[in-house]
Amino acid sequence: MGDLIGPRLYSCYKCRNHVALHDDIVSKGFQAKNGRAFLFSHAMNVRSGAKEDRQLMTGLHLVADVHCADCGEALGWKYEKAYEDSQKYKEGKVVLEKFKIVKENW
Repeated sequence: MGDLIGPRLYSCYKCRNHVALHDDIVSKGFQAKNGRAFLFSHAMNVRSGAKEDRQLMTGLHLVADVHCADCGEALGWKYEKAYEDSQKYKEGKVVLEKFKIVKENW
């Protein structure tokens, strides 16, 4: 029998709560205040904060900060609405900062 290997995951760097699947990465080319970030089609075990309009490098977006559901650590943000047509693909997707997540099952 072969070893059972689960999906490749990302976890909160503080408490190891599973927050995203590697297969859900849309882009690794995002930039956050503190360095690189990944765009995921969705995240799990996270809570969204209040929605607010925020001026980002790619224009004005309605976003909500995303926190680990277990320890409350801020991990990134979710795009709730993009005001420019070229940015609509981000709607409903989640950005997680690379230094806030750790790889599991790699």
